[in-house]
Amino acid sequence: MEHKAGFVNIIGNPNVGKSTLMNAFVGERLSIITSKAQTTRHRILGIVNGNDFQVVLSDTPGIIKPAYELQNSMMDFVKSAFEDADVLIYMVEIGEKELKDEAFFNKIVHAKIPVLLLLNKIDKSEQSQLEEQVQLWAEKVPNAEIYPISALQNFNVKEVFSRILELLPQSPPYYPKDALTDKPERFFVNETIREKILINYDKEIPYAVEIETEEFIEDDNIIRIRAVIMVERDTQKGIIIGHKGAAIKRVGIQAREDLEKFFGKQIHIEMFVKVNKDWRSNSYQLRRFGYNNK
Repeated sequence: MEHKAGFVNIIGNPNVGKSTLMNAFVGERLSIITSKAQTTRHRILGIVNGNDFQVVLSDTPGIIKPAYELQNSMMDFVKSAFEDADVLIYMVEIGEKELKDEAFFNKIVHAKIPVLLLLNKIDKSEQSQLEEQVQLWAEKVPNAEIYPISALQNFNVKEVFSRILELLPQSPPYYPKDALTDKPERFFVNETIREKILINYDKEIPYAVEIETEEFIEDDNIIRIRAVIMVERDTQKGIIIGHKGAAIKRVGIQAREDLEKFFGKQIHIEMFVKVNKDWRSNSYQLRRFGYNNK
């Protein structure tokens, strides 16, 4: 029996639904999802296996014009997504008319590999607007196959996945057949805590935060986790902790509930807050947190 395998990389502006689509394909919440921009910071692989195929999906940060070193590193993850893709998914949402980086857009238009342009959030549009948008993108990206979808409502997602399988090259699997992702357990602890901070705090606070899991001790029935929340300023530390520790306690409860679902075990989690001044602009600190690996 012939076997197909390949890398399917998802790119687009912030908040167009890339992480929602990735999770819909994989069937697990590998990528965090909030209504705030720049939720995804890393390139996250999700692996879908069948008897005769392996689809290695890649969720990437939303395309922005970088303002500091962390965002430069995030855009490097996007650049790498062009280099190893067998199929490129360019995701836009209803009402969008352009990508926020012209150089990336030119790469899409001149790509030598199959491009699927997914017009997302069509559940929020009327038929006339949808037809206008399909026409607009057909003219802008003539090399792409266009699929109107709703990743959140799972509309047309199976059809897109079927098309991906048709386009994949013949190849042995790249990862073990029981693999779900290339990321370690601690990465998902970090991302789950960061998601709860994105949900619970306003303004600059979530973007100044990085999580480091210092301990991950797994027994038969329980996982004991010790995590440090890094911030850039003393004032941010106070906000994260909240009055009498109420704010960080809420984050801990929400993170524990999600992690228990994810790992299928009881979770005991301790969280501490430390100030790590200007980590977003510090190359050494960015490498330590898995960014800036050039």
